[in-house]
Amino acid sequence: MSPTRRLAAILAADVAGYSRLIGADESSTLERLRGLRRELLDPKIAEHKGRLVKTTGDGLLVEFGSVVDALCCAVEVQRQMVGLNTDVPSDNRIELRIGINVGDIVVEDDDIFGDGVNVAARLEALAEPGGICVVARVQEDAAGKLDLAFEDIGEQRLKNITRPVRVFRVVTGPKPAPEPPLALPDKPSIAVLPFANMSGDPEQEYFADGMVEEIITALSRIRWLFVIARNSSFTYKGQAIDVKQVGRELGVRYVLEGSVRKAGGRVRITAQLIDAATGTHLWADRFDGAFEDVFELQDQVATNVAGVIEPALQAAETARSASRPTSDLGAYDLYLRALPMFARISKEGLSEAARFLEQAIARAPGYGPALAFAAICHQRLATDGWTVDLEASRRKAVDFARRALEAAGDDPVTLINAAYPLAYFGEDIGDMIALADRALFLNPSYARGWYVSAILRLIAGEPELAIEHIDRSIRLSPRDYVGVPTAIIGLAHLLGRRFEPAAQNFRLTVRQVPGWAAAYRSLAACYAHLGRLDAARAVIEQLRAMGTDTMPHVPFPNRDVHELLISGLRLASGQV
Repeated sequence: MSPTRRLAAILAADVAGYSRLIGADESSTLERLRGLRRELLDPKIAEHKGRLVKTTGDGLLVEFGSVVDALCCAVEVQRQMVGLNTDVPSDNRIELRIGINVGDIVVEDDDIFGDGVNVAARLEALAEPGGICVVARVQEDAAGKLDLAFEDIGEQRLKNITRPVRVFRVVTGPKPAPEPPLALPDKPSIAVLPFANMSGDPEQEYFADGMVEEIITALSRIRWLFVIARNSSFTYKGQAIDVKQVGRELGVRYVLEGSVRKAGGRVRITAQLIDAATGTHLWADRFDGAFEDVFELQDQVATNVAGVIEPALQAAETARSASRPTSDLGAYDLYLRALPMFARISKEGLSEAARFLEQAIARAPGYGPALAFAAICHQRLATDGWTVDLEASRRKAVDFARRALEAAGDDPVTLINAAYPLAYFGEDIGDMIALADRALFLNPSYARGWYVSAILRLIAGEPELAIEHIDRSIRLSPRDYVGVPTAIIGLAHLLGRRFEPAAQNFRLTVRQVPGWAAAYRSLAACYAHLGRLDAARAVIEQLRAMGTDTMPHVPFPNRDVHELLISGLRLASGQV
């Protein structure tokens, strides 16, 4: 029969820990699997009009004509598996992992081939035991047809699949209730939403975003004001905004929105302040000025908003704002372009950010924020093994950080970000924590400041305080975390020898940043300390497949953390 093509939903499933189960009791495991097929899998596949294409020792491949049928079959199977495993010891349970894709397949001699099949198999490997992973199209096709909840885990790089694939996890338990609104802080609170770029030039998008970031920074320096971090407020970019919903989701009383128009040498900023609880417009204004006065315009917006929220404190508090960024607009443009690159945890992102920041520094040698972020770029390139010359990167990080402190004055952004690489490379941790404390005194709403402070507390051997500071960072940026807080929480639990919660956080980190080797090393070390050597070795194999060293390139500055990581990695690698 000649090959044919058709569109189908493809379900791939396998048994988690199959080799372990077979090794422990081959005959019993095979008999249980035959019973599982006979009593559950085959009837459910037939009920939902599926065609069992083939089975392997530990898995099966099924074709469905409908996404809804494939999902219903998978969900019902996984829910019934929970009941079947209720009285079975955890190390003897048969648990399935399921992946579902929809796409074009090639059919030949009753077998099926093609990318549609390959993606389903890779999704199965992403699923947790008892879990289901699906592509975005499956989630879209099921929307409104099935009462299921989905967890978006972002774009994933799947083995031997050239394009990234957007993946969702299916929540097979009861549909989660909507999260209750965040409680309002005990002081005035505000979120500044992304301003619309009215310039008609997509290339100016970064300028509108940078303008909002500067307004957030100016507002954050007002100590009596609780300001949501840019990372969270920018998750609403490009969306139709319901201000009341924003207030509930971010836990704020006020929302600031507006637009930026840049034409020739002129800039126009429009802004309006809204009470998120009632939707009432409290204030609106327009600010026009020459491009070279852009920082003065930003301060005007911040001052007016502060005046509406708390008129009595307007003059006194805004007068204490730290000095503005450099007036060299070329340097400022380069700094703005570096920020989104810096946020990527990758060799390419950090290298590109460092390039832009060093160009900004060449134009304005005393530009503190650019110096501090350049220092962190080179520190991260060194610690993550993304540089060919570790010593040169270390020297650059230390040099830029020291220059940043010389230029910092009372700028909290510069103070705390310069302290981070200096602490990592051996400066007195007490002095660096003092810098962090001063920065957070100047700007208590700086989410990244609390994140960096948590790292410094971890270096100082204070894991509980590290977790407390990470929680503050997350509260200030509840929609999109600053940095990777799960990694810091994981290290704090590791330092406290709480290996199970440490491993849970590192698993989350690996999902958030699939290409970050440091997270895989930490997860492998935790598994080893838990005695889960098979899982630890599997993570080590993933590291090797990534072409990455299994040992850290630079010691973690807290000796206890470093020794726990190294001893765990040696166990995982079979070196002990």
